[in-house]
Amino acid sequence: MRRKDREMPRDFAEYVADTCDYAVLATVNADGTPYCIPVSIARDNNVIYIHCAKEGQKHDNMKRQPEVCISCTGNVRCMTNAFSLEYESAVIKGTAGEVSRDEEKIHALRLISQRYTPEYMHAFDEEAARSLKDVGIWKVEIKEITGKRKKHDKDGKEMKYGRME
Repeated sequence: MRRKDREMPRDFAEYVADTCDYAVLATVNADGTPYCIPVSIARDNNVIYIHCAKEGQKHDNMKRQPEVCISCTGNVRCMTNAFSLEYESAVIKGTAGEVSRDEEKIHALRLISQRYTPEYMHAFDEEAARSLKDVGIWKVEIKEITGKRKKHDKDGKEMKYGRME
């Protein structure tokens, strides 16, 4: 990380991953070119779960080359007195693997659903039973997670290396 003065501890990076609206998954195409796509994620300890189709470019790329990177961004705010912005970010590097066991797929789907549609959980069991065979779930074992932030305190001073309000 170039800006070590903005580096944050692991628990902060996990918080950003847990609260970002969406994340961006980066994979590698068969021809070696990069491919990235927004994804809905949920973290369970040292694993990131991703919901996806059972076929397609993302699926094919992770199957062929399981080393992936996930970028999460949160609390972005354009500054009104400078050509800059405040933000929180997390970068996750890890190894992707397709989830095949129904119990783990249901667990992952429950985590993702609780995160993105908590008000609709009353319908979860029925929907999961109906769609389980058609749903693709991947998990990324976290090998490295880093967090970074640019934020100012109430006096306008940038809060450096891990400083909280």
